[in-house]
Amino acid sequence: MITFEKLNPAFIITRREVRDQMRDWRIVIPVIALALVSPLLMNFTAKQVMNFVQTYGARLVGDRLIPFLLMAVGFFPISVSLVIALESFVGEQERRSIEPLLSSPLTNWQLYLGKLLASLAPPLIGSYLAIFIYLVGVYRQLHWIADPAFLLQILLLTTVQALVMVSGAVVISTQTTSVRAANLLASFIIIPMMLLIQGESIIMFWARYSVLWWIIFAQVLIAGLLIRTGIAHFNREELLGQELDMLNFKWGWSVFKQAFTGPVSIGRASGDTGFLRCLNSLGHWYQREVGQAIRKLTLPLIFMALALAAGLGIGANLANAFIIPPELLKLDNLKNGSIEGFEVLPLYLAGGVLLVWLHNLRALILATTLGIFSFGVLSVIILALPLAILGFFMASLARAGLAPVLFMTAFILPHGILEIPAIIIAGAAILRLGATLATPAYHQTIGEAWLRALADWAKVMVGVALPLFFGAASLEVFVTPAVVIRLLSTLNS
Repeated sequence: MITFEKLNPAFIITRREVRDQMRDWRIVIPVIALALVSPLLMNFTAKQVMNFVQTYGARLVGDRLIPFLLMAVGFFPISVSLVIALESFVGEQERRSIEPLLSSPLTNWQLYLGKLLASLAPPLIGSYLAIFIYLVGVYRQLHWIADPAFLLQILLLTTVQALVMVSGAVVISTQTTSVRAANLLASFIIIPMMLLIQGESIIMFWARYSVLWWIIFAQVLIAGLLIRTGIAHFNREELLGQELDMLNFKWGWSVFKQAFTGPVSIGRASGDTGFLRCLNSLGHWYQREVGQAIRKLTLPLIFMALALAAGLGIGANLANAFIIPPELLKLDNLKNGSIEGFEVLPLYLAGGVLLVWLHNLRALILATTLGIFSFGVLSVIILALPLAILGFFMASLARAGLAPVLFMTAFILPHGILEIPAIIIAGAAILRLGATLATPAYHQTIGEAWLRALADWAKVMVGVALPLFFGAASLEVFVTPAVVIRLLSTLNS
């Protein structure tokens, strides 16, 4: 359990670092300049915009712009936090001033947390000062007063955005060997944050301020995962022994291949004997390697099943908020048992198995890519989205008078018996791959641990998920239309 006595050494590091930063004019001047100049510039912009929109009777545009400028004012000083955080470890390593600090009796997590808080404090102070100056200026010029709840949201957004950026930058600082490399890798922090700011601006222009609470909550989770990642992979001995980073593709492929195949190698001999040996090796690979990879997914499998169920429930709940008129659903044919349009469906889709399977493959690639950069969070959202759509339509059909069980039985169940388990298994593998970065890797580098997790992901995909998706695609093309025809024919008779 973490107590104040254990946190006190980290605070000592924080005070030392902040004191040193305040002596560095390269840090102090940008923070002060952004804290003073940016709110004055935004006040001028708000005044000019309000004068312009009032001329043309579009005051609503100006009223929505002022809160956005408040958020922008708080964000500008945070940009300085990247420079401070990126130099927190690798900068001192280049200046050869980190050895005394690493030789202190502090634990790794105390040292890491102290550095992180020190990188966070000056930019946040500058952001809060800028917000205060902007509020005073916009009140004096336009008599605009921020709603207390909205002001709390802006302060929390500013804080969590700074925490996310600093947490990511400190992780980069501990895993690189030069400030130049750290600055280049900072683009993986800047670009997502800029996209997030754009999304927040759209929400604010539409005045959907309640959505901001969910954004704050999501960023708190991301910041927590980044902090855990940094602490899990921070090792002072490795930091002192780091040399120039090199891309060793041969080593990376060797680690991945060994983790993917395990001790079993699939034979290449020709003839019956070689074929049987190949099947035997493949069977051992499934039993040993794929089985072991599946056993590691116990918790992710439970989480994915709950996430899909939650997606189904959320979609059904949204049907109450976004009501589709019954006439737009065109359910007369279904209620009357009409099969018009379904008779030739299997004929047209006879060659569509590969198309459906490739569509699922593209969705898996997208979910995996986004899951790697979000600790698996975005992959869960992407894979749960079809269930949310399904829940929405089932609830809409129920509202229109059609039994949702009928829809589920005819249109979903025939291929869903394979597709839904495939989604759960694939999502669990992606979730574990994304969470690997936040998991301590004992006696392994962060790269080696991630490559082994990638091999487990590949084993689950190749051995289980992709075959299940192919089987589901075959059922969706050949069986589901036949079930729909038979069921509607029965209703018609």
